[in-house]
Amino acid sequence: MDDVDAVTRAVLTASRLLVAVSARSLAHVEDRVTLPQFWMLVVLSTRGTTKLVTLAELLHVAPSTAMRMLDRLITAGLADRKTNPDNRREILLRLTDEGHRTVESVTARRREEVTSIVQRLGPHQRTALINALNDFNEAGGEPPAPLLDESAELHPPG
Repeated sequence: MDDVDAVTRAVLTASRLLVAVSARSLAHVEDRVTLPQFWMLVVLSTRGTTKLVTLAELLHVAPSTAMRMLDRLITAGLADRKTNPDNRREILLRLTDEGHRTVESVTARRREEVTSIVQRLGPHQRTALINALNDFNEAGGEPPAPLLDESAELHPPG
């Protein structure tokens, strides 16, 4: 069990680092977007137009909580909502152009900082990290992030 504890400790430490990287990448938009709101923007970015109920399920929050978060994003000009023309009881949500630009900008900042950290590792360390993180992500059910030159949208967060 000692190796499980050691891996858990290492992953928790790495997660602290990654949360710090995420927070720093949001610094230039923190007056408009919190980390949970950014998570909502990423989900909308990956899924396109989405029903409120579906978005709430993906974020593991109540629809009323999702709507309050969305109201703030709409006020900031990052998201938009409309009534579903096929079912007037449903609300459809989507990112605005500014919302897409915000996701792209924050993601690019995060990528730059992670790249800077990874460049400090030697080639063998990088290979070991790739293998370990791929295994970890697979065990957690998280699909891989797109390559830098992929034009496909981000994969939906798990």
